[in-house]
Formats: sequence, structure tokens, C-alpha cells
Amino acid sequence: MILGCLRKTMPSYSSGVGYGRLGPYLTFTVTGDSAMEKMNIPWLILSLQIFIFFSLNRQLAFGADTISANQSLSGTQTTVSSGGHFVLGFFKPGNSSNYYIGMWYGKVNQQTAVWVANREITVHDIHSSELKISNGNLVLFNESQVPIWSTNISSSSSNSVVAVLEDGGNLVLKDGTKSSTPLWQSLDHPTHTWLPGGKLSLNRRTNQSQLLTSWKNSEDPAPGLFSLELDPNGTNQSFILWNRSEQYWTSGAWDPQRRIFSFVPEMRLNEIYNYSYVSNENESYFTYSLYDPSTISRFVMDVSGQIKKLSWLESSQQWSLIWSEPRQQCEVYAFCGAFGSCNEKALPFCNCLTGFEPKSESDWNLSDFSKGCKRKTQLQCEDPTLAHGKSDKFLEMPNIKLLQHEQSMTVGSISECESTCLKNCSCNAYAYDSGDCKVWMGDVLDLTLLTEDSSNGRTIYIRLAASEFSSSSNKSGIIIGAVAGTVGAVLCLVVFAMLRWRRGTMRNPKAVEGSLLASGYRDL
Repeated sequence: MILGCLRKTMPSYSSGVGYGRLGPYLTFTVTGDSAMEKMNIPWLILSLQIFIFFSLNRQLAFGADTISANQSLSGTQTTVSSGGHFVLGFFKPGNSSNYYIGMWYGKVNQQTAVWVANREITVHDIHSSELKISNGNLVLFNESQVPIWSTNISSSSSNSVVAVLEDGGNLVLKDGTKSSTPLWQSLDHPTHTWLPGGKLSLNRRTNQSQLLTSWKNSEDPAPGLFSLELDPNGTNQSFILWNRSEQYWTSGAWDPQRRIFSFVPEMRLNEIYNYSYVSNENESYFTYSLYDPSTISRFVMDVSGQIKKLSWLESSQQWSLIWSEPRQQCEVYAFCGAFGSCNEKALPFCNCLTGFEPKSESDWNLSDFSKGCKRKTQLQCEDPTLAHGKSDKFLEMPNIKLLQHEQSMTVGSISECESTCLKNCSCNAYAYDSGDCKVWMGDVLDLTLLTEDSSNGRTIYIRLAASEFSSSSNKSGIIIGAVAGTVGAVLCLVVFAMLRWRRGTMRNPKAVEGSLLASGYRDL
């Protein structure tokens, strides 16, 4: 009909299809003099452009927030939620050379990832890798076209499945013909960030937890050692765990009247979040929503082992820390790793004990202390040839927070306690107090240096190779010898100078005196 109209109004024309940044467009060359032709042609051209644009780009009917069966995401392409609040695409954290499919805030000028698909398997070439719908699933294929991540669901309607990035930060996989029923959603598979509408949950039937897990470090989103989850025993409190085994923080019980956890008083000063806790025969979960949906705020299970609440300040264009738990860094269990000590008043917080060094300098530079420290010198019990027959010794460390997982026994003296530890090559530390001997086998974890005024400190003795002590003595002897030698040389020079001066004075006393007198007479 439009083309028919063109034939009537234009005496002669030529046309073609061009391609620009926004897609195809129609081009015309028109000849004719009538005023009517000049009035109608622009509208007709615009109509044809719109018609052909959508005919050749039918996939855009789903919107920029949707990945459909005939689309894929690769290179620098992104999918953006309808309101522009969230973006999905390839990204690389910090100075890392590895790429990941992730989601980040669209209206925050600091790229802040809130969800990562391929946490453990990286992509190196984003231009030959792609995220697309395959057999009813959203699948990430690497540069070799090998699938490395998938939503991994069973779907009977694979041809109509689409993935939609919602404005609340939820990536939803659903049947395009039954859009109200999600087949899979990212809020059910959180990584380190807890977004509004998401849940910390415990399935009471399967005993499976939906939890937050920290990144390994600031440049590696692989699962780290710290996690936030509901109590697996079914109580109405949440825990932070180290390695999914060692609990070092609890929120306290949920108070339904005040709508806070008893050990998190900061929740009372709340004008942003609407918290709720639900428990029934199928599941227990903790969730929240925002009173003002325009607020940009999040909870993060941080690489520090702390759960942090942060809000974006538009005025200063930066994230503001509202609160964190545990409050003190050294309250995080084993934050400094094996044979590392934590000092709340030092920066960085972690240091290797005397006789130890970081297992990974590069990780320590990224504030990832989880691998801890290794011995500089093997123990005598591990390799007797290294110590020349000298037994291992113990380094005294006063004012240390008492360690966990000890073995206790009653002995008569501290020397007997030390001897007990020496007899077992797995024993790496001991403590003694009034007949109570405690020994620690294997890696020594969670060493925290307390302040001098603390009443909870204990003296811990750390096992070292004998050469660590002899080398220290040798170094001290060398330093003392060097200082003594320098002082002696200076004294010799002083004595020598004084002797020469005295000899000169005794040989020429009159010359000096006469010179003075002569000078005096000339002045007269």
C-alpha cells in the first residue's frame, strides 16, 4: 500500500537499502517538481524506513533487555535492563586478564559486579566467546565453543525460551509464551552480593542452603573461604562461616516485633530496608526490599570475611560503608591463614610469624591472605640432616588470643609440656598454664595479637627449626661485633690525635709564646 502510494505521488525515483550504526535504512533519489511531492516524500520515506528496520531486525521486538533464541552476546555487547539500572555482559575485574559474564550497576560510574556466571572457569577471548540460548538453557561458550557455564534446567519448550534482565537485577530465563513463570533466575543463585528481593534461605526438605560466598580476592570472583547463610540447624539466625565449617559470627535470633537480628543493633537505625523473615514447613528465608526503589544499596560478603552494607552516594560518586560485621577485622577466623598473625592496629593486618614467609606474595599484594605462610627452614623432625643433630626449638609469643582446636593434658611443668610437643612432629605449638598443657597439631590458625592491656592474652610457643635461632644469634653477634669494632676504631683515632697534639705543644712552647708577644708589640 505504501509503495502504491509512492508510485502515485512520485513521477520517478530510485531506491536502495543502506546500513548504519543503528541498522538498515532506505535511500531514495527522487525527481519531480510538484509541491505535493515535496510534502509527501519525507513521511513516506520515514514509514518505509521503520517498516524495513523492524522487518530486518525482528529480534529487537524482544527489547534490549532480552536475549532470544536467535541472539547471542559476545565481545563488548551488553544487555541492559529496561530502566538502565543493570547491565549484563563480559567484564574483567581489576587488573586481571580473565573475563567473566557478569552483571553490574548501570547507573554507577564505578563498575561494581553484583553477580557472576562463570566464577571458576574463565574466558580469555570475548570476541569468539558467546552467551546464547541453547536447547532451552542460557549457555556460555568459550573461545573454543566449549560450554563452560549453563543454567542447566530441563525445558520442554526450548524454541520459545528467552532470557530477560529485569530492572531489579534479576536475570530471568522463561518461556516467551508463559512469561509469568520463571524457569530459572539469578536471584536463586547469588554469588557475593545480596540484592533486594533475593533470599538467604534454607530448604527444610532437602537441607540445601542459598547463601552468599565471598570472592577469592579483588581480581578473582571464584568462591572464597567466607560465606553467609542461615543456620543449617533451622534456628532463626544467620552465621558467617570460614570454609563452610568454622562459625565465627552470628546475627543472633530474629526479633519479629522489632524486625531485627538481636546481635545486629545497626538494623534499628533503618530508613532504607524493609526486612522480613519467613519460616514454614518447606523453607526458612530472610529477605528485604527497599522503601525507595531508586536507592542504590547492597549487602556484600566481602573478601575480608565481613558482611558489609553499602549505599551509593550520588553527591560524592562513591560507595559509603554503613556497617560491617564482625566489626573488627581480626575477629574473622583465620583471616591471615596458617602461621600468619593478625594485628588490629597494624596495616596490613596480617604478618607472617618469625621463621615464616608468605606462600604467595602476589595473593598477599591483593590482600588475599588465605594461603597463609610457609616455613623458611624445615623442622629437624622432618629432615634431621638439615639441623646437624640440633633439636627444634620454640619461639615465645606473648599476649596471643587463645587458639581453638587444641589438645589438652595435665603435666607437671612447662618443660614437660614442651617435651610432649617435641616428641610429635605434627605438633607446631604449645601453651602452658599451671599444669594445663595445650598443644596444636598441623597448621596453626587464627593467631591474633592482643593489646597489652588485654586480660585474655596467653603466651604461645611456636615450633621452629634450630637454625632459625642460631641464625638470629649469628646476626646479633655480627651486629654487636661491627658496632664494637666501629667504637674501638673511633676511640683509637681520638687517642692518637690527642697524643700528637700534646707532643706538638711540649716541643714548641716558646715559639708559641714569642709569637703571641711579637704580635702584641706590633700592635703597640
